[in-house]
Amino acid sequence: MSKVLYIKANPNPEGSRTVEISDKFIEEYKKLNPNDEVITLDLYNEDIDFLNMEDLNTLFSEKDNENTENKVLRYAYQFKSADKFVFSAPMWNLSFPAILKAYMDYVTVSGITFKYTSEGPVGLCTGKKAVYVATRGSVFSSGPAESFEMGERYMKALLGFLGVYNVETIIAEGLDSSKVDVAKAMEDAIVSGKKLAENF
Repeated sequence: MSKVLYIKANPNPEGSRTVEISDKFIEEYKKLNPNDEVITLDLYNEDIDFLNMEDLNTLFSEKDNENTENKVLRYAYQFKSADKFVFSAPMWNLSFPAILKAYMDYVTVSGITFKYTSEGPVGLCTGKKAVYVATRGSVFSSGPAESFEMGERYMKALLGFLGVYNVETIIAEGLDSSKVDVAKAMEDAIVSGKKLAENF
């Protein structure tokens, strides 16, 4: 049995095209894996804030694996205990909502999800896998805007830093363009997600 963290970073999940795609992915995954545990984290309803000096002192303190419910450390311990991750975040200003970055700051903790060694940092979340779901108003996967995309690129880089190298994406883009059939783009992303769920 696997534990899946479904992480939503959207202030309007009921009207979100991104959440529509990721919800369909999760529905399909649950059908295919009825015994797996899926934990949903709606970051806007979680105790997520920007780290202050007191929080940083906690993050850099010695870890004894007994303070798993600590306000600052519990997200990192929860992340480490999961086997799979599904991130659902729309593109905002070339990246994603700031609350997802804040969450990843809670998750990226030395001694829990990565460690420092004499040869540099080493991720402690090896063997896990992730899916990053996003919608974009314009096309950023190719063409002149490709170099501006920072959300997917950042998540893949940081997850790799933590040892999560198996990262797939489900993207619907160009959704604010008159040249794009939005309904088809959404349907293609949903179909792609359902297909991906078969082997996730």
